[in-house]
Amino acid sequence: MPRTKSIGDDEVLAGVHRLVQRIGPARFTLAAAGLEVGLSPSTLVQRFGSRRALLLAADRWAVERWVDGMDEPPAGGPALDRLVAGLVRTVDDGTTAEEMAHSVSLLQVALADPEFHRSTRDGAERFRAKIVERLRQAADGGELRRGTDLGALAELVEIAYHGAMISWAIHREGTLAASLRARFTQLLRPYRAGGAPA
Repeated sequence: MPRTKSIGDDEVLAGVHRLVQRIGPARFTLAAAGLEVGLSPSTLVQRFGSRRALLLAADRWAVERWVDGMDEPPAGGPALDRLVAGLVRTVDDGTTAEEMAHSVSLLQVALADPEFHRSTRDGAERFRAKIVERLRQAADGGELRRGTDLGALAELVEIAYHGAMISWAIHREGTLAASLRARFTQLLRPYRAGGAPA
């Protein structure tokens, strides 16, 4: 195995997150994590404390990457287009339906365990705030119909985001990114200035 100090925490947590997406949280063990990232289980315990603590750290790492993904698209261009691009950039286009199922399994943990839930809820609140920010930019730029309730639309976009991923995992048509892009193009069309009434 490589020297412990040559593998940083971010690299470990990225590897653990990939592993959980591949095999699910129920089959996740310190031994499997060690094989994935090239560290012994005892080293992982020294660094993170326990299997649960390592899984929680990896989940928090993933939440940060998820929320930060909204800021990755280029700053220029229409705000609504940047909103859709940001939403799409938060997912890995190579995601399989099985990986999505494992992500849902991890979400079950996050909804049942108070410590996991705090991290998930905090990320979701920041995620929605970024949606509101893009919608406000769109409204200021004349891209949205006058009188659009930005808070209500942001909530609708967030709900559609989560629902679209589950729908894609069920129907398995095209890639996840293409499916999300199509759903949000459809959802936002009536809210665009000059579009059909919402």
